Amino acid sequence: MFTNKVEVLQMARAMAAHAAARQGVIAANVANADTPGYRARHLPGFAQVWEAQRMPMAATRPQHLTGGNRQTIAAVADSAHLSPNGNSVSLEAEMVAAAEARQAHDFALAIYRTLSGAIRATLGRR
Repeated sequence: MFTNKVEVLQMARAMAAHAAARQGVIAANVANADTPGYRARHLPGFAQVWEAQRMPMAATRPQHLTGGNRQTIAAVADSAHLSPNGNSVSLEAEMVAAAEARQAHDFALAIYRTLSGAIRATLGRR
């Protein structure tokens, strides 16, 4: 049971890191809202990132492939809905994305706080 809590804590940490990275990409998009030719960038969703970075399967024989080639998830340029100057940033969409990223970050921190309290209680600490 303790192992499951640690795994959930790792996921909460990764979710908070993803939300922070997403906020950084959103901030860059907003900063370049008036830059001609700038393409808004977006990160893939957390579920996709988490699945891509899961631990590789264990090899039971030396001939087995271990799946050690982890993919790196990078921001993807959005070329839909271009303005006349070639810019694809929509400030309204970026504000919605920023609110979603903050909500995901707050959710990750709530999970972390709750499980940290449960682990402390399990160990007999307050």
